[in-house]
Amino acid sequence: MKRMAAVLAAFTLALAGCAPGGPDLASPSGPEAEEALLSEFGLAGMDAVEAIDHLDRLAVSERPADLMASVYPDELVLTDSVREAVLDMPEDLSYLSIAPYVDQTHDCFYHSLTTCLGELDNDSVDVRIVDDATGDVLVDEEATTFDNGFIGFWVPRDIAEGTIEVSRDGRAGTTSFTTTDEGATCITDLQLT
Repeated sequence: MKRMAAVLAAFTLALAGCAPGGPDLASPSGPEAEEALLSEFGLAGMDAVEAIDHLDRLAVSERPADLMASVYPDELVLTDSVREAVLDMPEDLSYLSIAPYVDQTHDCFYHSLTTCLGELDNDSVDVRIVDDATGDVLVDEEATTFDNGFIGFWVPRDIAEGTIEVSRDGRAGTTSFTTTDEGATCITDLQLT
């Protein structure tokens, strides 16, 4: 009888959403929770551009292990697995985070500012980014990859097709990109050969 009562109680809790894996009704939400999350990680008062630029440039050893920060075409989503904050991306800009590599890479589509690591950290590279439809050169500069092995660029939104070229120490590589709503923010397929 006690076993049947325990099963019935567990079933009732599961239906109520209180069982493990169900929604956590006690999780803080709303503007106060968002502000607390942003403040805790030193992002209070920052917009999406400022938060992305700050987090992507942090030394790997300084990155908060308990913060996930995912860059989507239209928003930056930050969570500590209890609270969540969403910052809107600029209407006219997209963020491309590029990790050129020689020997090893990882699959990625939406850049994680706190967990993605590329092969070539703190390395000097030449970068050229072109809008293929217009021929406009959006970026043409020497840059240094961040401590996480990525380098980030703000480019116009709604580029249907573009090309990224990176060169370093006599090696070069190219890849295509798009900044439409279906576009990747994490470019990890650019091998330098």
